[in-house]
Amino acid sequence: MGVSEATVSRVLNGKPGVSEATRQSVLTALDVLGYERPTQLRGERARLVGLVLPELQNPIFPAFAEVIGGALAQQGLTPVLCTQTKGGVSEADYVELLLQQQVSGVVFAGGLFAQADAPHDHYYRLAERNIPVVLVNASIEGLDFPCVACDDAVAIEQAWRHLASLGHERIGLILGPEDHVPSRRKLEAARVAAAAAGMAWDDAFFERSVFSLEGGQAAATRLLGRGVTGIVCGSDPLALGAIRAARRRGLSVPADVSVVGFDDSAFMTVTEPPLSTVRQPIEAMGRAAVDLLIAQIQGTQHHLGELLFEPELVVRGSTAPPPAR
Repeated sequence: MGVSEATVSRVLNGKPGVSEATRQSVLTALDVLGYERPTQLRGERARLVGLVLPELQNPIFPAFAEVIGGALAQQGLTPVLCTQTKGGVSEADYVELLLQQQVSGVVFAGGLFAQADAPHDHYYRLAERNIPVVLVNASIEGLDFPCVACDDAVAIEQAWRHLASLGHERIGLILGPEDHVPSRRKLEAARVAAAAAGMAWDDAFFERSVFSLEGGQAAATRLLGRGVTGIVCGSDPLALGAIRAARRRGLSVPADVSVVGFDDSAFMTVTEPPLSTVRQPIEAMGRAAVDLLIAQIQGTQHHLGELLFEPELVVRGSTAPPPAR
């Protein structure tokens, strides 16, 4: 080809000082020899957007995927769904695959960004590559990405006030792991809500759990053993586990124990009893996430910080006044 190693290096690293004709010759030689062009030299990014979900067992995540995927399609973008499974592809591996696919951006609908003790290097890698990113859910500090979240403090306040208004004085709380940022916010809000209701906060009425029905059942079993009459849960699957725990102890929901969930995910209207829960505005949050991503892709908006969306208490059949003493 008749060019020096230094010239090839300048082309590969995007440095100035090389004519356009020489630059094209170097890139053509790479293609002919079967070498992969460096990412920044492959041309315009694909019309693909990574949509990364932590799981599909909790119905809230497929619901977010449906809203976000539909909003992306309306913008002419194709979502690439990346779902983590235990022992499967990690979030970091998915990010690497998405970078190889030249995606235009990535939306994380939940994930390791909400866990303080989890690895976060792959997020910084996206930032270094200037890939547009939007997070759905409360994030740890230090990740400088736009974020769309439900107001966890308002959600807990609504649930707590509802149970207190029914006459409950011994209210239990089931949340996620200690490093989970939304759970931290909910715990802080619960302490404030208890004080506002004139209740003394008791750590014995608080349990942490993994986000699963089985985890909720185990945590609720412990709380019921301490005499709670109402339980506020950090997700709907946790709440369903709490209802199962009550039944295993021969208790009736809501006659003996009231349970409130969080999310208002699919099928909560057909559980037995139908679940009282705090609804996340999934449609508004999902569309806002896509709007933020499009603004970054088009270069019209880089950062709006965290957008907090107001939740809504939905009262159904799993809450009632506590049993008379």
